[in-house]
Amino acid sequence: MENGIKTEPSRSAKLYQRGCQVMPGGVSRNTVLRSPHPLYAERGEGCYVTDIEGVKRIDFANNMASLIHGHAHPQVIAAVTEQLQKGTAFTLATEAEILYAEHLCSRNRGFDKVRFVNSGTEAVMSCLKAARAYTGRPKIAKVEGAYHGLYDYAEVSQTAAPSNWGDAKNPVSVTVSRGTPASALNDVVIIPFNDPERAIEILDHHAAELSCVLIDLLPHRVGLVPATADFIQALYDWTRRNNTLLVYDEVISFRSNYGGAQQWYDIHPDLTAMGKMIGGGFPVGAIAGRKEIMEVMNPLVDNIVFPLSGTFSANPITMTAGRVSMELFDQAAVEKLNRLADRARSSIAEAINIAAVPACVTGGGSMFRVHMKATAPANYREAFMSEAENRHLEIMLDHLFDNGLMMINTCSGVLSTAITDNEIDILTEVMLGGFRKIKAKL
Repeated sequence: MENGIKTEPSRSAKLYQRGCQVMPGGVSRNTVLRSPHPLYAERGEGCYVTDIEGVKRIDFANNMASLIHGHAHPQVIAAVTEQLQKGTAFTLATEAEILYAEHLCSRNRGFDKVRFVNSGTEAVMSCLKAARAYTGRPKIAKVEGAYHGLYDYAEVSQTAAPSNWGDAKNPVSVTVSRGTPASALNDVVIIPFNDPERAIEILDHHAAELSCVLIDLLPHRVGLVPATADFIQALYDWTRRNNTLLVYDEVISFRSNYGGAQQWYDIHPDLTAMGKMIGGGFPVGAIAGRKEIMEVMNPLVDNIVFPLSGTFSANPITMTAGRVSMELFDQAAVEKLNRLADRARSSIAEAINIAAVPACVTGGGSMFRVHMKATAPANYREAFMSEAENRHLEIMLDHLFDNGLMMINTCSGVLSTAITDNEIDILTEVMLGGFRKIKAKL
């Protein structure tokens, strides 16, 4: 009812009703849910998305950081269309796989070899299994709060909370999914982010059992704060001393530089997991790293220790879209996009100052995150939101969406090359209005 007049449900509401009949929660991706129902996309073009109700919004989410050139880039469409006419998947190898492998390896001198899978989750999982196969050890170490996908071991402590995360000096391994085996928790060592001394002290207790240390250089859920150089150096040195592998999760952060965020540190890991934007808009994952470690996946050696295969791995559609997208994302494009993100972060910080609200902005490369805190968090525990901060975040997210902006639900944004200064100006103006709404509630 609206003003006493009965209104028909929207097209999105009707679709959601149908979805709820055939899918738990009505969707297959929790991130698309909104109250009272998700909205459904009609089309995307450049940095804009139009929903089935006809509303057009600027896209600062870019399918959770997976679109580097926005929607429907003409050169990607042309290349994929040509490949579609030849076929989408074969029980044969394709040249498309080799062309893309050559290109990815050329972007980073630490990438001796690469193998393709179908998602970032699968890429991280494969890195962990490769580390175990190479070292013969069962345990992994990861940062508290860091998101690394759905794998039992990789997801440990990504949703830890004050009620269960334990002492900061020795964080507890916390389950995400009920029924996770205790053995999985026992094989995951949790370390604090950007605290080299405490992290090394924890690692030392498990040195003989650890196969690898897994690190996201710009962890979204930890606060989207870059890892410090001394933290990465300490982890690298420790892994060298203890014959343990260093694994970077660059599923999101690879967009930060031509050869990944790891180029900020000049420390090459043993293995790197990639995904999201390297698929050119299609499902993808990749594992790259040192030749001798990648050889654990080589099916041509006697007694292979880590067989890796997949029906849709390296399918020619993804290989084509990914290669074209990454060729377009050359050094000049990377630098231009990162400068635009610098401007966005600076403008948002200025809006915060004008509105005089307890908030801050973090990020790096082409990404940013707004926190409803006066001081930028240094780790997951500091980034954890209070009830009041959550309420303020909801006010901002609703305000942004109602005013034509799509954001990731942590109030994070990722830029595409389709975004211009004009969209950044709109973002800043709308955010200032949101901050003023929050100020009125204080």
